[in-house]
Amino acid sequence: MNIAVVGTGYVGLVTGTCFAETGNHVICVDINTEKVKQLQNGQVPIFEPGLELIFERNTKQKRLEFTTDLSYAVKNSEIIFLALPTPPGEDGSADLRYVLQVAGQLGPMISSFKIIVNKSTVPVGTAEKVEETILQSGLSSDLFEVVSNPEFLREGVAVEDFLKPDRVVIGVKSERAAHKMKELYEPFVRQGNPIYIMDRRSSELTKYAANAYLATRISFMNEIANLCERTGANVDMVRIGMGSDNRIGKRFLFPGVGYGGSCFPKDVQALAYTAETHQYHFSILNSVMQVNATQKKVLSEKIKTHFHQQLSGKKIAIWGLAFKPNTDDIREAPALEIIQELLQSGASISVYDPEAMEHVRSIFGNAIEYVEDMYEACKDAHALAIITEWSVFRSPDFDLLKQYLINPLLFDGRNLYEPEKIKSIGFQYYSIGRQTV
Repeated sequence: MNIAVVGTGYVGLVTGTCFAETGNHVICVDINTEKVKQLQNGQVPIFEPGLELIFERNTKQKRLEFTTDLSYAVKNSEIIFLALPTPPGEDGSADLRYVLQVAGQLGPMISSFKIIVNKSTVPVGTAEKVEETILQSGLSSDLFEVVSNPEFLREGVAVEDFLKPDRVVIGVKSERAAHKMKELYEPFVRQGNPIYIMDRRSSELTKYAANAYLATRISFMNEIANLCERTGANVDMVRIGMGSDNRIGKRFLFPGVGYGGSCFPKDVQALAYTAETHQYHFSILNSVMQVNATQKKVLSEKIKTHFHQQLSGKKIAIWGLAFKPNTDDIREAPALEIIQELLQSGASISVYDPEAMEHVRSIFGNAIEYVEDMYEACKDAHALAIITEWSVFRSPDFDLLKQYLINPLLFDGRNLYEPEKIKSIGFQYYSIGRQTV
């Protein structure tokens, strides 16, 4: 099929590249001239495992191309995906200006039937708004249909998620669009995973409901971890006991320093806002957001308490800046808040992350030190704090670490190590939901 993808952000680029990988011809469109030039020159602007390989293969075989010319992309495509930003507004609502702006441009460009797909995460009723915006241009409703097709991509494994989805959700008005969308996705579900066809509003709400539920599990487990510290229980044992119940399952039960990223924070906010606009107060989601905001301060509070609120003259090394491993994304990353808290308390900070340091540099500038070696970041530091669970941090050389640190002191925001083992090799160890050793 011939496909256009409008927007070359994280979702758009993964979507376009993966559709090309199954033999489709894909034109990706963006208004950012410099970014399009970068992509045309074979440079992938985001870090996502596996993406660069299939990007290179499909650009070389001319199945994947990039342009700033929306009209060209529309003219040469049957299906047009809108993968545009929907950032949160001050009130928590999803900002639809980019989606509706492009929708307003599409009408005069369409001369034959097109399926226009909302791939962006959008509130209930957005498909109708896009439809109304296109109709305002005078285009006949017979020449297009707006479809909802939310993405369920996890950063760090997005390529695998797209190529082998556990389900595909499609919201349509007609059998014609349903048939075409199923045909497009059939190569990705050959192992039997389902394609769910539903109405557009249900499809739109499904994405928000899924992310909000996962965020709720994380916040619930963080609350349990905080209670464990006060009662003497071990959150690891509680997690294992809970997760073995097949009604609950094992995933998203790991405590830590809160969730971040491009999806959970804004999607929880947007769903709570949608509820408010329909005169419903979504109590659980408001609590989830409050718990997460508090949890982001847990590690910095442990550090300040250990040093009796006297961090002036203390150097803290930090491992991990991205909101999760295998990505360079720092949107809503707990590390940013922890760094800010420690700086305000007078500490000096040195940081290491395999991928995200340049993004953090754009925020903190020279206020912190950026080190290209994880052990060098600990040189003459009074403590090490681990915030992102990159694999490289799971089995460090503890003897070397002790040589670099002034104090053998470790604050583990992801519970990477066994407390008794860390104690036996001479470290004082703070973690989440377990007793300090």
